[in-house]
Amino acid sequence: MGRLVDGEKRDELDSFDQSIRPSSLEEYVGQTDIKENLKVFIKACKMRDEVLDHVLLYGPPGLGKTTLAHIIAHEMGTNIKTASGPSIEKSGDLAAILSQLEPGDVLFIDEIHRIPRYIEEILYPAMEDFVLDIVIANGDGTSRNLRIDLPPFTLVGATTRAGDISAPLRDRFGITAKLNYYTDEELFLIVNRTSKVLGMPIEEEAAWELARRSRKTPRIANRLFKRVRDFALVFEQDIIDEEITKTSLNRLKVDEDGLDQIDIQYLEALITKFNGGPVGAQTVATSIGEEVTTIEDVVEPYLLQEGFVKRTPRGRVATEKAYLHLNIEYDNKGNK
Repeated sequence: MGRLVDGEKRDELDSFDQSIRPSSLEEYVGQTDIKENLKVFIKACKMRDEVLDHVLLYGPPGLGKTTLAHIIAHEMGTNIKTASGPSIEKSGDLAAILSQLEPGDVLFIDEIHRIPRYIEEILYPAMEDFVLDIVIANGDGTSRNLRIDLPPFTLVGATTRAGDISAPLRDRFGITAKLNYYTDEELFLIVNRTSKVLGMPIEEEAAWELARRSRKTPRIANRLFKRVRDFALVFEQDIIDEEITKTSLNRLKVDEDGLDQIDIQYLEALITKFNGGPVGAQTVATSIGEEVTTIEDVVEPYLLQEGFVKRTPRGRVATEKAYLHLNIEYDNKGNK
């Protein structure tokens, strides 16, 4: 089974996300500091009758960056236009997006770190002065510069790799916020909210079980809830209890620490094939048939956070906790 945060049916998953997505900061669970600061910034902008400063949101996948972008637009009482960094391949792509903006709009660019550097240069005057500078080719082989005024707008950029964003682009964001992993208590609240929104009751212990196995990530908690709901429906249960929750998650191969098949394959390869490390991420990725970006952006952040792996100048190293999790003998040198 593939990782739930990157499900294959993207359209279906996006639709599911939208159906349970909170629309206001009051409904949004977690990220308390970010939420409280945004309330202040948004209120101040409304008092001055200005657009919100450009916002950069970064952190591991599934923590709510897209949701926050939509909430910002809702709280500002404006529309949101969305795009993704990989889809902006030519200057004309960005020009087309910017030229469609209305006054006060929020432009959300996901994976903004993947915008080509030469296209970034078009963003600079757009973000600073709300103007679009483009080069138009003439029929005689010459070219001319054309400057188009843009309405004031707010750019919200999201990335899992803040370090890959160039300094000139990063410096043009007036608000920068790092999203952190959620606590089990926050995920418990999210699971219960999803239960109410989807009209499927869940017992308290079942909600806690889901929260504990969700890798501290709301998106995964909601995906797991959807899958457990499927099992409950097929087994003709009108409420999700602890037994059906544990049975479902075990069949999905999500263990009690939230580790799934890819996590286990990663740890097993690190320990059994590379003697616990140190070894590079690319090498481990190749050994288990995964993309290195999946390893670095999706698998490792949680394993590092939970202390299963540590990153050293020479590469990744499995910790004693990883050995114990896999029931492999560990000595003080980190050897099997």
